[in-house]
This record gives sequence, C-alpha cells and structure tokens, in this order.
Amino acid sequence: MGRYHRPMPISTPHDAVFKQFLTDPATARDFLDIHLPPAVHGVCDLSTLRLEPGSFIKRNLRARHSDILYSVQMRSKPAYIYCLIEHQSSPDKWMAFRLMSYCLDAMQSHLQKGYDTLPLVVPLLFYHGATSPYPYSTCWLDLFTEPDMAAQLYGHAFALVDVTVIPDEEIRGHGRMALLELVQKHHRQRDMMELIDDLRFLLSLGTCSREQLESLINYMLLAGDTTQPNVLLDALAHSAPQYEEVVMTIAERLREEALQVGRQEGRQEGRQEGRQEVARSMLMNGIDRVVVMQCTGLSAQELDQLKH
Repeated sequence: MGRYHRPMPISTPHDAVFKQFLTDPATARDFLDIHLPPAVHGVCDLSTLRLEPGSFIKRNLRARHSDILYSVQMRSKPAYIYCLIEHQSSPDKWMAFRLMSYCLDAMQSHLQKGYDTLPLVVPLLFYHGATSPYPYSTCWLDLFTEPDMAAQLYGHAFALVDVTVIPDEEIRGHGRMALLELVQKHHRQRDMMELIDDLRFLLSLGTCSREQLESLINYMLLAGDTTQPNVLLDALAHSAPQYEEVVMTIAERLREEALQVGRQEGRQEGRQEGRQEVARSMLMNGIDRVVVMQCTGLSAQELDQLKH
C-alpha cells in the first residue's frame, strides 16, 4: 500500500460551480432528500437544514473550496446530525480516509461549541470524473492491510488496562511492567512502605534498568505517599546489588536537599529574630508603632506578639 499524501487545496471551476449550487440551502435540501442514506433520512428534519458558517469549520476543512457542511436537527430528540458534502472531479484512492478525517474535525468543532456528546457526521461524496464508475471503495476500513482486523479494532471498545482493578498477585506476574503497574495502582491510597516486600521482590528479578528505577523512585517520592522516605530508600538499595548505587545516590541527593532547606529556614528564622529584637528595642524607646513597622517590615499583629 502506498504512502498517503494529503493533497494541497486547489480551487477549480468544478469546485466553484459545485459550491454555488450546494451552499444554497434549498438546493442542498433537494440533494440530501434524494441522496441521504435511508436510515439517516428517516430521523432528519430537513426543514431545519442550516449551512454551517466558516468559523465553525476547522482550518483544514475551511481551506478546501469544495467541502460543505450542513447541520440538521433530528426529529425525535434535540440533537444535530451534520452532512459533509465533498466534491471530486477525479478518482482518489484515499478519499474515504480523507472524509473520515474531515468528519472527526467536524465532531471536534461540535464539542468546542460546548456539547457533551458526539454528533453523527454523514459524509457524502459527489463525483463526476472521467473514470466511471468511481473505482475506489468508499469504506475507509478497506484501506487497511487487514480490513477485518481494522473493523474489529475501530468498531468496538478500545483495549483498557485499568490497573486499579487488577489484583496485586496478577500484577506481580506482568514482567517488566509489574513495578510501574504496582506503584501507579497504589500511589494515592497506600504508603509506599506498605509495598516494600513486593518492590524488593520485583527488583530482585533484575528486569528494571537503572534509568527506569531512578525515574520510578523519583515518582514514588513526588507523587506517592511515604512517611519514611529514607527507610524506603534503604530497603530498596538492598534489594539487588546492581541497584544499590542508584538508590544511594538518590538518598544522598535527598539528604543534601533537606540540609539546604534547613539552612535556608535557619537563615530566615535568624533574620526574623533579628527584626523582632530591633522592633522590641524601638518600641521600648517610645518610637511610634507605624515607624517601627516601616523600618522592620513586621506587621501590627507581629508587634503585638512581641509583648507576650
């Protein structure tokens, strides 16, 4: 199968006359009344047909001279169906895929208007090329190497890996994914130390790269919940010899960061105590409170606390 290249928009006389006719709602109503698929026609109220303004259509739809988008209300419920009419004067093997992508664009634009469900978008291809009949399938699934598999994949619910409901004992057997799945399953509800036996066992298998382990530990400390990070790191460091250096490097970095935070807090506390002493002395010498606050940066409440 060849590579798909989306053609550049080209305005032709064919496009111009087609647009002149089909942007007229009355003409479009006759067209849709004849050519809409029966199942769709039966639920549409064609008297509500409305040409969608250019601002509704995304740029890659607006750019094409021959794409026309109409909305129509359904008879039985307050919902819209969109009719996307595409004009083509020559065969295009990839037209079914292009129409599908245009339909998705129209759906996205509908959601951006504030709706919370997807609309049906009905693609219609108007063709009058020299080659007759139209030589290509209009089912986009036929463009896949395996059409039947594509129909199964895109016509049903997508695969879901919900680790929140997979039992831990099953996760332990998930090979190189087990560590990540276990941690991300429990990081909101459990202290990471509660997982230490499972973590040590999985690390002892030696299937985790050094880079993966470093990323996982950083994740546990940032997104997880543990009251004893140093104990956790020490336990992990002794899980397998090949990981000890990585874990201890992280532990040392954390200790250095803690020391830096402590030094900074100490400096801040020292500066605060100094301001308090200056303020206390100024007040004892009868200096106005407003002047004291301006000089020391302390608030009125902080000055009041100096008296206690």
